[in-house]
Amino acid sequence: MKPIPFFAIALALAALAPVAQAQDAVLNLYSARHYPSDEALYSGFTKATGIRIQRVDSDDAGILSRLRAEGAASPADVVLLVDAARLWRAEVDGLFRPVKSKVLESAVPAQLRAKTSDEGTPWFGFSTRARVIVYDKASVKKEDVDTYEELADPKNKGKLCIRSGSHPYNLSLFGAMVEHMGPEKTEEWLKGMVGNMARSPKGGDTDQIKGVASGECAIAVTNTYYLARLMRSTNPEEKAVAERVGVVFPNQATWGTHVNVAGGGVAKNSKNTANAIRFLEYLASPEAQNHFANGNNEWPVVPGLKLDNPALKAMTGGSFKSELINISAVGMNQIKVQQMLDRVGFK
Repeated sequence: MKPIPFFAIALALAALAPVAQAQDAVLNLYSARHYPSDEALYSGFTKATGIRIQRVDSDDAGILSRLRAEGAASPADVVLLVDAARLWRAEVDGLFRPVKSKVLESAVPAQLRAKTSDEGTPWFGFSTRARVIVYDKASVKKEDVDTYEELADPKNKGKLCIRSGSHPYNLSLFGAMVEHMGPEKTEEWLKGMVGNMARSPKGGDTDQIKGVASGECAIAVTNTYYLARLMRSTNPEEKAVAERVGVVFPNQATWGTHVNVAGGGVAKNSKNTANAIRFLEYLASPEAQNHFANGNNEWPVVPGLKLDNPALKAMTGGSFKSELINISAVGMNQIKVQQMLDRVGFK
């Protein structure tokens, strides 16, 4: 057998080097996504790239606190958060490194990402959650709750269940209403909702849906993926809850339904920027976008993707009109909104 020339061996080793480097690479991910179904998302990235993901999990506030405390010594490469106001806060606090990516800029609609500067874009949305109204089909007419404004209408006095006004999901909705109606009308609206409450705010979104199903209240506000979980559940009691309530995507005749966003960006002090951008681009891929829809009942941000989730299809037929205000504006309004909540007694 003829000996293999040295240059041929060198070329073969050079070709294998990128694969070996990818297999040894680790991406440090700080994530507020607490969904078990996301394991498939991360393993899909590793399978496609050979890059292992090393994850730190917490809620949005915990992630931001840790990044501030670690400063320049932070090992984080990518930060994922699940609320528009928190994404905006991280941007304002300088916790993201703006990046330039034609893949991301073409895939993610402008209103679902931070504003782009000469340095790049600090963060991108990758999935959305519509904030909808559920109602007791036995006692409430759909046309009486088909706008957010009607949550404060006297006709719905004593009917409303809602979680704390200070929860990020509600702060984002209320911040959007400031953009649509202006500060004065928004404060009047919040006051009207306080007057319409069936009980003091408590619990999470699933508790609000169950409150309607049990007769504790007649209308409630929830993110769509909580309702979708109940609709897709194998638990007969949870399916019964979903069947008892109707759902409305508010303001379809005007500005559209409010959507909150889950997204992320490259950490300011990332030592691994190229692979961090690669991961963000993966989150905008059809594979990852389909996972957000089918694995966690969220709406994909990339337009035109086929939606196979049966619960989301059942809610809307597959599509709905969503508001087009920039998500960053919603975050900017949160301090103003919190002051309104204090003034009107919205706990």
